[in-house]
Amino acid sequence: MSSMQLPPHNDFNATWAFLEEGLDQVMCRFEQGLTRARYSILYSAVHNYCARSDSALHSTTQYSTIQSQSSRRPAPAPPLIGGEVYLNLCEYLKRHLENIRAESEQYMDESLLQYYTKQWTRYTAAARVVNNIFMYLNRYWVKREIDEDRKSDVYDVFSLTLYSWKKYMFEYVHYNVISAVLKLIEKQRNGEVIETGLIKNVIDSFVSLGLDHNDSSKSNLDVYRNYFEQPFLEATEVYYKTESEKFISENSIPDYMKKAEVRLNEEETRVQLFLHPSTHQTLVPICETVLVKNQEESIWDGFQGLLDLDKQEDLHRMYTLLARIEEGLNPLRASFEAHVKKAGLTAIERIAQSEADGFDPKSYVDTLLDVHKKYNDLTQSAFCGEAGFVAALDKACGEFVNRNKVCKGASNKSPELLARFCDQLLKKSAKNPEEDELEDVLNNVMTVFKYVEDKDVFQKFYSKMLAKRLVNGTSASDDAEGSMISKLKEACGFEYTSKLQRMLTDMSLSKELNEEFKSVAQNSSETPNSSADFNILVLSAGSWPLSAPSTSFNLPDDVVQMYDKFQQFYQTKHIGRKLNWLFQLSKAELKTHYLKSSKVSYTFMVSAYQMGILLQYNNADSYTYEELQKSTGLASEALNPALGILVKAKVLLLRDGTNVGDAGSRYVLNQDFKSKKVRINLNMQMKMEQKAETDETHKNIEEDRMFVMQAAIVRIMKTRKVMKHVVLIDEVITQLQSRFKPRVPAIKKCIDVLLEKEYIERVENQKDMYSYVA
Repeated sequence: MSSMQLPPHNDFNATWAFLEEGLDQVMCRFEQGLTRARYSILYSAVHNYCARSDSALHSTTQYSTIQSQSSRRPAPAPPLIGGEVYLNLCEYLKRHLENIRAESEQYMDESLLQYYTKQWTRYTAAARVVNNIFMYLNRYWVKREIDEDRKSDVYDVFSLTLYSWKKYMFEYVHYNVISAVLKLIEKQRNGEVIETGLIKNVIDSFVSLGLDHNDSSKSNLDVYRNYFEQPFLEATEVYYKTESEKFISENSIPDYMKKAEVRLNEEETRVQLFLHPSTHQTLVPICETVLVKNQEESIWDGFQGLLDLDKQEDLHRMYTLLARIEEGLNPLRASFEAHVKKAGLTAIERIAQSEADGFDPKSYVDTLLDVHKKYNDLTQSAFCGEAGFVAALDKACGEFVNRNKVCKGASNKSPELLARFCDQLLKKSAKNPEEDELEDVLNNVMTVFKYVEDKDVFQKFYSKMLAKRLVNGTSASDDAEGSMISKLKEACGFEYTSKLQRMLTDMSLSKELNEEFKSVAQNSSETPNSSADFNILVLSAGSWPLSAPSTSFNLPDDVVQMYDKFQQFYQTKHIGRKLNWLFQLSKAELKTHYLKSSKVSYTFMVSAYQMGILLQYNNADSYTYEELQKSTGLASEALNPALGILVKAKVLLLRDGTNVGDAGSRYVLNQDFKSKKVRINLNMQMKMEQKAETDETHKNIEEDRMFVMQAAIVRIMKTRKVMKHVVLIDEVITQLQSRFKPRVPAIKKCIDVLLEKEYIERVENQKDMYSYVA
């Protein structure tokens, strides 16, 4: 029979012999190719046999390919025939694969893989052609068998070819093939160059062999996972376990981490090169466990040494490795926190002086910032700004900022020194940074401020120093003052800065008020003494941290007229308001005209009290202590410091006494006074006065805290009505910790005060229980 002639449609033996010859051509001589005509006649042979009807009469059984396609007419649906074809195809595939398998037995290792992939590639390519030839069988007979579930082992022809490969080839050679693949992968791990494409082809075949028996159109990974992935993962675990234990015992921790990092990256690449993507989720955790988790204690032990030597690259590598495992970073965070805390405390100790009161605020704040910057940079670079390390840094900074040698166990020294540093920055000085630099420095101040626990202490000192800068006109820049207040407002809210903002507002209003007063005074017929330049600051009592004078004071005649005029002007403008004059904060400038031997006229910058003393010398050259006290009206605690500076500067000479303030001592105007400066500042605060003012501020802070805690207790009790003692204390601490850290004894004292004042009461027959008294 010609290879181009169709066999009789009702002769199975002839039909199969014809098909078998075609299968041999496709399966065994695939490289030679199959002509379109040959393909069509093979397809027709399957069609004619499977679509035949025994009752139908056919005038001819031999058709050329073109005739059979062009003369076909619709006919009644034939019975579904094809079981013999399917069974013979199964037998054919079995014999064909047994021949391939028998030939494979002469190969081992890499040569086996090359033979296997070559045969697989040829076989699957041929299987697609075979599937197309038997497409009619697929569409009708196979479909009916599967739909009616007559046989669970019936597949479409392409799936049958894969199933046959698995059953007659793979099941026999898989052990040697997979062993060869694992050997190749081990060679690659050992640094040898291998043909990765060979492995990929083999593994792709394993994936293709995963058949879903319920739906032949779908595939699964059962073959890949059960036959290859499982032994591959086991081999991987054994390989790295052996290597890591040996390597870490012979090398340093940094070297081991480099090795582990390289190995993990290699496995990630291996998945991309030739493994199925699903293997990633099982392979990487196994490698992480063996290379990192099993060696975590040794890696942890190396952390402190790397910190001490500031090995940022190694620290980053350690971070990235330990971040892969659960809770791997916890010991590092704890060690990092302890290290930063120790570094901060050590840095402060190095620059600490015996007297914290004499401590330079700039040196202190710069030291805190240096430590923070160093470890903040480390956190961002080595630890990628990870939240746990940021929290550890913040906790450590909070400790050494609030409890160091300068603080001596208390946390209120840091906010005081920070406020003093701000005062240095914002006060007029040749050392002041430029405007752009100043903004950066203020941002740094806020960095330290964030860690300060007692923010009320900072607020109190900052408020007092701001008041002095504004009153004395020593503020470097209104913009800088406003910028700092804005930063504090952003950090702590409007209430924290409301009084500070009001102080700046009062300065602007006072400027307008002075201009208006001068305009009124110039237009008045009762023009005041023109030799005195008069400037007033009117400040709202509730916003400024200023106290009333501690002494009486007789205003000198030279300024009484202007004083009375302003009083009258202000009372007319603001009916009902009262002015309280704070002469202890007032200042003046006096020009000298009494030095006959000097051609220079000096200007003395003095306090109001010093002005009151010096103006007495317009009438006489010498006064006793008692005479000055009577004429100025000053109490000794105000008169003595004022006199002391004048004597020290040799403006006045002390006679008939050893110390300033001695009874009967006399003070003579120095007619031979000389100075290298034309403007001489005599308005200076004595150290003793500064210490007394600091102590007074701290005392005020403690008093204010008692009121704040009492208010918090009442507010909480009003909301909750009834509370246990311990719960109430915890709630007070929680509510106030953003402002300051309340001490438990102080809270208890406040509770006792409120019990006494009957804001709250004890609940009968219940221990440590309070109720709110409405």
